[in-house]
This record gives sequence, structure tokens and C-alpha cells, in this order.
Amino acid sequence: MLRISDLFDLSHSLAGEYLSAFTYPYEALGGIKALIARLGPALDKEKYTEVSANVWVAKSAKVMPSAYIGEYTIIGEDTEVRHCAFIRGAALIGDGCVVGNSTEIKNAIVFDGVQIPHYNYVGDSILGYRSHMGAGSIASNFRSDKGNIRVRDGETVIETGLRKLGTMLGDFAEIGCGSVLSPGSTVGRHSIVYPLSHVRGTVPERHILKDGGVLVPRIEK
Repeated sequence: MLRISDLFDLSHSLAGEYLSAFTYPYEALGGIKALIARLGPALDKEKYTEVSANVWVAKSAKVMPSAYIGEYTIIGEDTEVRHCAFIRGAALIGDGCVVGNSTEIKNAIVFDGVQIPHYNYVGDSILGYRSHMGAGSIASNFRSDKGNIRVRDGETVIETGLRKLGTMLGDFAEIGCGSVLSPGSTVGRHSIVYPLSHVRGTVPERHILKDGGVLVPRIEK
């Protein structure tokens, strides 16, 4: 459940080819800035404008004047960046996304169709195709004890060697309002996290994390 191939349809991101070279998503985080530096100058100039140094924004995107966009950022076509969004850089944001009011993004890959619409934090993370973070949900990326972050899949523990690592959301994952995703957490494809939940470890594909940490299969209707 932790592999890139388990979580993402790579055809829905400019980072698809880059990500295909790795096994686990966290392995790709260190190269996002360099990836954007390579992709940006090659973007179609009929569709993208370099609005400032190393910041490329699609001409069809809507960016509020109050939003901050730092160096090494790509904003995709038809994406909306709302009031007071804070994109610190090393952020590859796909087509048809919503980056909402007062949402902060740093060192992240955001696939096409992702919605991060209200008061969210996304640091050192990868959000899969059409995933959604409810209002106030946070992808925490730093342990309180400042130690390196481990990735857990059941009884399997992987030492990442990283001090900063957020969350990996599989395609179509839904995160409820006010939830906290602990450093190194993963939510599988088509899974749902109830509002006000604390996510640790891995929520498997097509499961629901309910109140009190109860995990049940998602039954399609």
C-alpha cells in the first residue's frame, strides 16, 4: 500500500515520469525543486507564463492578488489559487486544482483535480489525483521530538532518514474537516477519513477511518 504504483495514476501529473523512477513516494521529495527547474522552461509558452523568477503559472489559472507564490512553483491549467494562499515554493500543482484561502503548501506534488480549499497545511507531501482535504485538515510533517520519520504499513516499518515528511494521499482519497495527518501517514486510493480524525500509519485502499480510529472496508453502493 505504500508504493507509488499502489497510490497514484501517474498520467495525471507533470511529475509522472519523475515519480516512476522511485519505489516509495517519500524518495521523490528531495528532488522537487530540481524537477520544477527542469520542467518550467520547457512548458508551452502559449499556455504558461513565467510570472516571476522560476514561477510558472498557466494562463487559464485564476490567482488572487493576495496569494503568495514563492520560487520553483508551477501552477497548472484552470487551477484556482484563492485569497491569501501561501505557496512557499518547490510546489508542482496540477490542472484543475483548488488551493484555498489561507492554505499553505511547501515542497509538494499536487496531482490534477486536487482540492485543498480552506485553511490547510500541506508540507513535504504528495496528493494524488482528485484527492480532497476538508477544511482545516493538516498534513503534519515534523515530529514533536524532532526525530527522523518512519513510514508504517501494518507491522512493516521503513526508516526514511527524513526529519520532514508529510502525508501521501492516494487518488480520490477524502480527508474530513479538522483532521490531522501525522508525519509519514498514508491514505490509500478511494479511502475516507472521518472529520476530526487523527491519522497514523496507513489507511488501506478503499477503507474508512471512523471515529475512535475504527477502520472498516468501504462498501461501494
